[in-house]
Amino acid sequence: MSLHVAAIDQGTTSTRCIVFDEHGAVVAVDQRELTQHFPRPGWVEHDAGEIWRDALAVTTGAIAKAGLTAKDVAAIGITNQRETAVLWDRRTGEPVHRAIVWQDTRTDAIIAELAADGGQDRFRAASGLPLATYFAGPKIRWILDEVPGLRARAEAGEICAGTVDSWLIFKLTGRHITDVTNASRTMLMNLSTLDWDEELLAAVGVPRAVLPEIRPSVEIYGQAGGELAGIPVAGALGDQQAALFGQTCYAPGEGKNTYGTGSFLLLNTGETPVASKAGLVTTVAYRIGDEAPVYALEGSIAITGALVQWLRDNLGIIDSADEIEALASTVDDTGDCYVVPAFSGLYAPHWRSDARGVICGLTRYITKAHIARAVLEATCWQTREVAEAMRADSGVELTELRVDGGMTVNSLLMRTQADILGVPVVRPAVPETTALGAAYAAGLAVGLWPDLDTLRSHWRADVTWRPEHDRDADYVKWRKAVERSMGWVD
Repeated sequence: MSLHVAAIDQGTTSTRCIVFDEHGAVVAVDQRELTQHFPRPGWVEHDAGEIWRDALAVTTGAIAKAGLTAKDVAAIGITNQRETAVLWDRRTGEPVHRAIVWQDTRTDAIIAELAADGGQDRFRAASGLPLATYFAGPKIRWILDEVPGLRARAEAGEICAGTVDSWLIFKLTGRHITDVTNASRTMLMNLSTLDWDEELLAAVGVPRAVLPEIRPSVEIYGQAGGELAGIPVAGALGDQQAALFGQTCYAPGEGKNTYGTGSFLLLNTGETPVASKAGLVTTVAYRIGDEAPVYALEGSIAITGALVQWLRDNLGIIDSADEIEALASTVDDTGDCYVVPAFSGLYAPHWRSDARGVICGLTRYITKAHIARAVLEATCWQTREVAEAMRADSGVELTELRVDGGMTVNSLLMRTQADILGVPVVRPAVPETTALGAAYAAGLAVGLWPDLDTLRSHWRADVTWRPEHDRDADYVKWRKAVERSMGWVD
């Protein structure tokens, strides 16, 4: 058997492929930036055709960079931005509308309509999710409602709908399937049955005929064609579940935080879903073949790395994202300035779609360096809010936080995170844990690795940041700033 696995990591801002060897080490990487479309305020779209073309290009590119051919790759795994909705023609395989991205808020009227009968938690018992514009099901309905004639075609079985994993699997293998972790982000799947829920489908307004078959996260879905002909497509996980899997958090009580466009803190809760009373999401962590599913509590933060992009692209305070650490390091604190990046409302643990971003505490003393430092601290404060909610729901005290994602290269951010949480923050030796999780799933499915213990033996710490300063007093001010962001949208 070949000793290499390719992982397609289709994210919000880029698509990349990483080839890993049998030890879970990176062999080659190829990546392309993804075009962002903002047709109206609050609307965020992607071209699904571009996503597919990029996925194919970076996969063939990474395999070539590794000095391999398709026959040298044991399997392809997929990880993806989760709540983004894609609809396409079943016969031609062409998209019928731009993909609506997870950050998009255009479904706020649909959410308000659904919440009028039962409130924000109307579907939480069945789906594990609060009513929010974040999730994919209402986005699918919006496209079906807005594109003339599309709903009739969908009910006739001519249209496919799903999250990005299902789009890529369809383009690779011709099969319309999704994995259970991505299905759990649609607001249409029942957490107990792991199948589409007829009551949820009827209430949200999505016909079952458009939806993919739900399969385990670790399974051979089919064989790729074209330039990748013969490679098994053998594993799929939503990006945050993939990071949990790549961080080898396989036991209840183990968790991780991923710092990307947004940030996502997940805690493994075992084979029983834990209903949240503190504003978290109950989700499927992974399912290996016919084994019992494993569940997680998740705190989803919409804007973290995207706030640094905003500082660069919208305000022009920095020219590149990596400049923020040096700028923020020129001051010792934020000067009592706080940035709450509620650009798409507040996600966990507040779930307030009426919130919008604010900068609080401005005085003439504040410089661009203070604002840069406040931008970094916003990520840390939001993570603390989620960690406290997780402790309230699970009763488990956080003793360390495993971290991954692009922002973890910022030592000032990670050091500040340790202070604000009051626990060590640990970055693994292989920081590409999202792609690694997808590779692990695919490799397990084809027998490259025999079990989870083998995967766990690969994990190594790279850097540990330990808390040095008590930030509890500042947390009180952060909470005041969050309150100021609420109620902006009527």
